Amino acid sequence: MANPAPASSSGGLAITEHRLANGLRVVLSEDHLTPVAAVCLWYDVGSRHEVKGRTGLAHLFEHLMFQGSASVQGNGHFELIQGAGGSLNGTTSFERTNYFETMPAHQLELALWLEADRMGSLLAALDDTSLENQRDVVKNERRQRYDNVPYGTAFEKLTAMSFPEGHPYHHTPIGSMADLDAATLEDAQAFFSTYYAPNNAVLSVVGDIDPEETLRWIEKYFGTIPAYDGKPAPRDGSLPPVSGEELRVTVREEVPSRALMAAYRLPHDGTREADAADLALTVLGSGESSRLYNRLVRRDRLAVAAGFGLLRLAGAPSLGWLDVKTSGDATVEAIEAAVDEELARFAEEGPTPEELERAQAQIEREWLDRLQTVSGRADELCRYAVLFGDPGLAGTALSRVLEVTAEEVRDIARQRLRSDNRAVLVYEPVHPEAGEAPQTPDTSEISETPAVSGEADTTEGGAA
Repeated sequence: MANPAPASSSGGLAITEHRLANGLRVVLSEDHLTPVAAVCLWYDVGSRHEVKGRTGLAHLFEHLMFQGSASVQGNGHFELIQGAGGSLNGTTSFERTNYFETMPAHQLELALWLEADRMGSLLAALDDTSLENQRDVVKNERRQRYDNVPYGTAFEKLTAMSFPEGHPYHHTPIGSMADLDAATLEDAQAFFSTYYAPNNAVLSVVGDIDPEETLRWIEKYFGTIPAYDGKPAPRDGSLPPVSGEELRVTVREEVPSRALMAAYRLPHDGTREADAADLALTVLGSGESSRLYNRLVRRDRLAVAAGFGLLRLAGAPSLGWLDVKTSGDATVEAIEAAVDEELARFAEEGPTPEELERAQAQIEREWLDRLQTVSGRADELCRYAVLFGDPGLAGTALSRVLEVTAEEVRDIARQRLRSDNRAVLVYEPVHPEAGEAPQTPDTSEISETPAVSGEADTTEGGAA
């Protein structure tokens, strides 16, 4: 039977926690505002758990989880959920793989059964045919989203530069073509047996639910799935707070314009320092009111786009991601000089009261928009349970950001937004019609392209 924890309310999120005998952690949150329910299942496995030569397995497996199980053939998972009026998908990141459905409330049992069926019986349906099918899908995804688009492999290059060879975050979730080709059915079976176990997962259900009935269904469908105790401990992702050097690579490719991109080593997610860094990057580079946009795009007209965002990571230093595209004949040298001048000024002065208030309001709006949906709440409950051990932290995350002071924001900028703490990628366009062949430096064997801000939620493969 499930072992219940007392109901708690954190920041307006009323939750109850339970633990099944097989180790599955369950978080329930009632909300009868609309007749829908969200199911979110996080597995504690991402690209950081992979080893050299077998990159991309976590993301490949995300696809395989939609290819049938013992009771559901082929594309049946999608067909059953969508036929019942629901929506679904899955994503892979450095630190976790998640699956989620939003259903009409009266169809909740169906979603729970489907998730339990593939957790408990995917190996019965996994064969060479499904592996080859999804291997081709993932390889095509890499071509379309990374290899064959301008600046598409920028993030894999910066990641490889930011995290040294052998570091668990040195490669990114999409995987290399060579490793995808090398993956065998035995590799996939071993990966599933190791990581897709109830004691390596958190299940959250949020919305118009009866908690007692929901828990009975969870016990019925998940309770008989055996635990697995052979999961290896993840490799240590810690690094010194400051890299102590600037790494720089110039890429000559057929791209629309020159570009300056950089990754700064920042504090781990879940810390007050990471919240301060988030506010600093919001002031500096989030939106058209930011300092870098006003300086580079509006005032100096050196750039057509300028952004600065935070890629939050819990098991390794987070990355501050700078992305500037030049305007006309503007040089990267001019842009870099302006960026460094703005960073130095910010490190000296910090944000103005108005800037800090605006940045906190922006983060507050984005956070409340996310928590407004049952799916957003379910995902955050899983996130805080898997990465930080306490789903209740989702309810107090915003208050922690609003408590950060201007001095803390200034200090983190002074400590981390420095030229000796970054990896720099410079794009110089080439024009094949003029007989100039593109040249790409061999900086890594991996791939991925995130947005300039947010978590490391880097691939969405379920619906592909």
